[in-house]
Amino acid sequence: MDDRTAAFLHRLNQAAQGTFWDYLGARLESFSPGRVVVSLEVQPHHLNLIGILHGGVHATLLDSAMGLAAMAAKPDDNLVTTHLNIHYLSPVGLGNIKVTGEILHSSRKMITTQGRVYNADGELCAFGTGTFRVISRSADG
Repeated sequence: MDDRTAAFLHRLNQAAQGTFWDYLGARLESFSPGRVVVSLEVQPHHLNLIGILHGGVHATLLDSAMGLAAMAAKPDDNLVTTHLNIHYLSPVGLGNIKVTGEILHSSRKMITTQGRVYNADGELCAFGTGTFRVISRSADG
């Protein structure tokens, strides 16, 4: 891992403390330019009223994984989600899930990504796409 990536990951870990990501219990498993893997140990509080993973948790994890992949491509800028589309394929219960995020297309101001949610058996449970707007950190925008 180069120094720039290490510094970026340190900044992310610091920023995540006390946020929804931290509260959810998500973990960054692997990080490389254009692709990330996050995981979550699904607990009872992550479930909906019928005992399966809440759709909002799916959405959060997909948005986060795809957003992290986009952030890796533009580490000196801020990004915001402009579009999130999710397809739920099969229910998820308790246990570990993995969520991947990777870049499909990148331009100067927009990044399009895809993400997938896998259960502990490696079965695809949901997938989605996301688009992120690049916002310059400089004062002049």
